[in-house]
Amino acid sequence: MSRALLRFVRLSPTKARLVAREVQGMNAEIALASLEFTPNKAAKLIAKVIASAIANGGYDAKGVVVHSCRVDAGPVLRRFMPRARGRATPIRKPTSHILVEVLSQSEINALQTKKPSKKTVANASVGDKKGKKVEGKPADNNSSKKVVSSAAKPKSQAKNQKLKDK
Repeated sequence: MSRALLRFVRLSPTKARLVAREVQGMNAEIALASLEFTPNKAAKLIAKVIASAIANGGYDAKGVVVHSCRVDAGPVLRRFMPRARGRATPIRKPTSHILVEVLSQSEINALQTKKPSKKTVANASVGDKKGKKVEGKPADNNSSKKVVSSAAKPKSQAKNQKLKDK
C-alpha cells in the first residue's frame, strides 16, 4: 500500500468530497481518465494526488486500485469584506487535506483471503439492579416481552401504566 497526502489546498472540503467519493474503489487508470474530463478544481488536484500515490509505491496504474480517497478539513482563512455603515462581514476561505491510498491487486487478494477473527459472546440474560429487564434482554427466561422503564416512556403512557398497575 502506498499513499500520498496533499495538505493546505485552498479548496472547500465539501466540494472535494463529492469528487473523492466517485473514485474510491476504482482502478487507478480509469480513475485518472475520468478525473481528467471532470470540469472541477477538485478533480485536477485529486488526480495529481492519485498519480503521486502510484509513483510513491512504484506501481503501474493498470494494476492498482484506489483503496481510499479522504478529504479532511484544514484551517479556515478568515477575511472581512467592508459593508455599508462601517460594518464588516466575515468571509470564510476553507482549506483541505487530501489523502489517497492505493493498493495493488496482490495486496487486495491478500486482504480478501484473511478472515477476521470473531469474538464469541455468551448470550446470558442480564437484568439491572431493580429486577427490571434491560431493553431487549429478558430478566428471566420465562418472559419474552420487552419492558421499558417509565422514565423512557412519554408522560401520558407512564400515567396510564401506573393506573393499570393499581
